[in-house]
Amino acid sequence: MVVQGKPIPALLSRKLLLGASVGAALFFMLVGVMLWGGFNTAMEATNSLEFCISCHEMEENIYHDYTRTVHFNNGAGVRATCADCHVPRSWIHKVVRKVHSSNELLHKLLGTIDTAEKFEARRLQMARNVWKTMKATDSRECRNCHDFKTMDPEKQKPKARQQHRHAMAAGNTCIDCHMGIAHKKVHDQLDTAELQQLVAPNPALAIVLPPQWQAFVEKQAALKTASATTAMDMTAPTSPAQVALLDWSKVPARKVDIFYPGQGSIEWLRGDEHDGAYPLQAGIRCLECHEGIIADMGGKIVSGEKLEPNVIPNKRGSIPVSVKAAHDGEHLYLRFSWPQGEHAPAPFADGGKMDPENPIKLALTLANGDVDLADQAGCWSACHADVRTMPLAPASRMVTKYLGESRTQTETAEQNDKPMKRKSQDAIRAELEAGHFMDLLTYKSGTGEVADGYILAERVMQGGQGAEFIARQENGNGHWIVEMKRKLESDKLGDISLKPDQLYNLSFAIHDDHSNARYHHVSLGYKLGFDNAKAEINAIKQSADDQLVEFRKSAK
Repeated sequence: MVVQGKPIPALLSRKLLLGASVGAALFFMLVGVMLWGGFNTAMEATNSLEFCISCHEMEENIYHDYTRTVHFNNGAGVRATCADCHVPRSWIHKVVRKVHSSNELLHKLLGTIDTAEKFEARRLQMARNVWKTMKATDSRECRNCHDFKTMDPEKQKPKARQQHRHAMAAGNTCIDCHMGIAHKKVHDQLDTAELQQLVAPNPALAIVLPPQWQAFVEKQAALKTASATTAMDMTAPTSPAQVALLDWSKVPARKVDIFYPGQGSIEWLRGDEHDGAYPLQAGIRCLECHEGIIADMGGKIVSGEKLEPNVIPNKRGSIPVSVKAAHDGEHLYLRFSWPQGEHAPAPFADGGKMDPENPIKLALTLANGDVDLADQAGCWSACHADVRTMPLAPASRMVTKYLGESRTQTETAEQNDKPMKRKSQDAIRAELEAGHFMDLLTYKSGTGEVADGYILAERVMQGGQGAEFIARQENGNGHWIVEMKRKLESDKLGDISLKPDQLYNLSFAIHDDHSNARYHHVSLGYKLGFDNAKAEINAIKQSADDQLVEFRKSAK
């Protein structure tokens, strides 16, 4: 056979680079393709689920964890296998990972984890290794399927949307919130310092909100503005015959949903049963994740679905409250208005009313930014699992609300005959003088009793400068209205002095329908400010002309 006038043998023997013939070059090219194909086929075979669970260590200890997760079975029918999460897709990174896996073969030969007991003993350390790798690669394998830039915020739950927005802005990566997503959880074994270091954001990873996210944020802002306008209209007008502190029609309102918390404690918030525990550790506020779903949250708890062993039939899970705030340069004024609900008798209270004297009670806390978790969780910082009517309440004594700054640890029911884990009196006094407390104001509608105290080592119901309250019930449309007046400045120990140029943590609870103790409705923590657009509850300055009357209690 002749090709271009030359026989094939002559063509194959033609010399090329470095004296190699065309035939030799073709031969080695063919051998190279076969070797490459064989190598790549073998490497891909080691990525299969069947290969990964072919040793009993993985099949018996990891595979069964994985089959109970959303990555194995889900509504979309898309399954992520071991390699999808643990082997890079890009060739260079994939080869590097395969080289590192030789260490796993060594430990297979050594029998390092060849029993369930050995595996469990090393599970946390193996998880640490994976977390370290994912943190270093910005959760590269996660982002093969999940990427901020392709997420549709409209299709996400409010909590997920808020966490993803925070992650983009702060520079968090997937693994910061989604540890234990496919295997047995072990991150609850980490101490606080290590966990905080692990989930800390990397500002270099922060990104600008993608267009669909920016559009969603703008849409939500417009809806919130409309909601604020509606909140101003939901409050019953003040009758001329009744006393009011201010002309409240000139003050904008903030709609705040308060919810029934059941036996939810600060320990529960920080614990493994709460899927927001790790965002909380990362500094995310409860409001960032839960605003917009507070009513649903309260509905689940009040029904007994979670956190409530003593169900009160037909009790409201949430209450919408219109909150208005103003100041005159010397006093803070607050107004709370909410719809009256139907009476829901408590089956464990005589006559169905836990507090027959008082149809409603209101408690308000103020704190600066130095109280642990007050900035994120509001008054929840004072609600522990060992206080009265809570799961770990000691039988031999009553433990009231307190702050973590006053304790070395939470008391438990098993410690009934042991001293409470309080700091020394001198240490507690130092915390008080340093401002590490919550200013507490309470009002009872039936008796008219007002208390001005604070929370630190316990709930102290006296000692502050005092505040004035009025309450009335607008029977025309079934609204309760409670107004408060308090001096901004105070020299009393246990009072927070309010500075116009600062933000403060404000939260409140309402005991509705003759309820008592923990059977109330609570708010999350909000930022109180003065003529400050960044405040979530903004006290607007009112001139003397805006004030209607000197404060006095309304006639019954």
